[in-house]
Amino acid sequence: MFHLIDWLILIIFFIIVLSIGFITSKRAGKNTAEFFLSGRNMPWWLLGVSMVACTFSADTPNLVTDIVRTNGVAGNWAWWAFLFTGMLTVFVYSKLWRRSKVMTDLEFYEIRYSGKLAAFLRGFRSIYLGLFFNVMIMGTVSLAAIKIGEVMFGLDKYTTIILASFAVVIYATLGGLRGIIFADFFQFGIAMVGAVAAAVVAVKQPEIGSLSNLINHNSLQGKLNLIPDFNNMEILIPLFVIPVAVQWWSVWYPGAEPGGGGYIAQRMLSAKNEKNAISATLLFNIAHYALRPWPWIIVALSSIIIFPELADIKARFPNISDQYLKHDIAYPVMMTLLPKGLFGLVVASLVAAYMSTIGTHLNWGASYIVNDFYKRFVNPEATEKQLVKMGRLLTVLLMVATAVVALWLENAKQAFDILLQIGAGTGLIFILRWFWWRINAYTEISAMIVSFLIAVFFKLIIPTPEPGVVPNWYQHSHWQLLLGIGLTTTTWLLITYLTKPVDDKTLIEFVKLTRPGGPGWARIHKLLIKEGASPIEHQLPLEILCMFTGIITVYAILFSTGFWLYSQIFLAIIFSFISVIGTIILFRVFGKLKVN
Repeated sequence: MFHLIDWLILIIFFIIVLSIGFITSKRAGKNTAEFFLSGRNMPWWLLGVSMVACTFSADTPNLVTDIVRTNGVAGNWAWWAFLFTGMLTVFVYSKLWRRSKVMTDLEFYEIRYSGKLAAFLRGFRSIYLGLFFNVMIMGTVSLAAIKIGEVMFGLDKYTTIILASFAVVIYATLGGLRGIIFADFFQFGIAMVGAVAAAVVAVKQPEIGSLSNLINHNSLQGKLNLIPDFNNMEILIPLFVIPVAVQWWSVWYPGAEPGGGGYIAQRMLSAKNEKNAISATLLFNIAHYALRPWPWIIVALSSIIIFPELADIKARFPNISDQYLKHDIAYPVMMTLLPKGLFGLVVASLVAAYMSTIGTHLNWGASYIVNDFYKRFVNPEATEKQLVKMGRLLTVLLMVATAVVALWLENAKQAFDILLQIGAGTGLIFILRWFWWRINAYTEISAMIVSFLIAVFFKLIIPTPEPGVVPNWYQHSHWQLLLGIGLTTTTWLLITYLTKPVDDKTLIEFVKLTRPGGPGWARIHKLLIKEGASPIEHQLPLEILCMFTGIITVYAILFSTGFWLYSQIFLAIIFSFISVIGTIILFRVFGKLKVN
């Protein structure tokens, strides 16, 4: 399958990526601000591309393929709906994070809340997110690497995970966030070229012949709709209504956290200033939701024609273990159809996608454990050199833990559903804590406990229905998600009102530092004015206008691209016009925002 040219492409790719790690290692080793935040001096275009590269993980094409094969193109609203969250972060939260001047988003807890509970929350979530949650995410990405290795190289899962871990650990350990960001820029270019090339080759397969033949193929009837059939409530509710109406604001999911957070916050905190933080996050959302999905979707649709059933994949690749024979494996299977040279490029693109995501998560997870647990609770007197050394050690240990999780998982959608359920009901807190003084540490602790227990109950206690057996309503993941959201939200609202609020001194200092707006801070603003301080100026209505303009514009770009591909010219022109007008309005309104 591999030819000399393919091996040469891969070797050159690895040499470049590892060189970036070695070149940036000296600067990254200076202190934690360099290792974890690249000196807080990065430009918007580098940070934006880095955000996109991180979410362009090796498992994402697999996940999209699983969704399209199972529920059609419209099934992607499970993650397209997170654009609402993304645009909220762009125009409302990115500048707030940059103003906070924290090292990690978990350090936020001790400037927003007070007392021992705030410290506990910071320390606990550093382990909960930095280790357990983060390792689960990296496990899904590494699972994709295992499937790629099994299909493309014929490697067993143990060999694949060792090889996949080796290079990324080297450059992430040496170069810190700066090395990762520069490597992301290079790797994203490779990944996009590979994704587009794979889509072009897919539609030229003998079974298809052209894009027009693909779109008009009988096998894709009902699969091409961009929005689910409104007459079919069994499909409409889980695939569109819940994601758009509820999921985006109520569920915490990595990379799409309501109110920002995680590695997205890490990039915003690394920006030169507020304007660069906003611009970087805007670039990320446009590229992530509007520009990138279609090459994956084209490959997924092609796979339905070439390998309509899992049995067809098994017949072509009999050595694939039953553990990994799920619909998401169709993407790496399609890659085996590529000609020499191009095959090496696409494999390099998948490796690039894997490395950019894992590198970011390793550095992000290590930053939590080092800054918010080790330095805060274990060794407060640690020098900067000691903290960087600990960060590098944890980078390696997190990769080892990731390998263990990856060997347990079976498919990308499985992990996606688990993560959504664990975060169900917590999202609104991460939005409101910036805009309502009454949110306290008890709010977050209660939500975290309840959502986790509900997820455990649904995923481990409630039996999974047998194949061919009609499931009960409570066995459907979307009803489980809604129940989780309802019970968790009710609990934390009650706890919030039944517990003591954060002391006024902490709230006043938080408002002075970050300058959030909105009616939720009216009481604190009055206290500030009594102290003789100037009223806090904000542009929240203008920011919300930018948010919704951005949402309409990005969806218009997404839809217009789809309609051009579908050769639906009238609709393509309409949505292209909307996207152009939306872009003009967005940048005019954006220019009125007061940012540093």
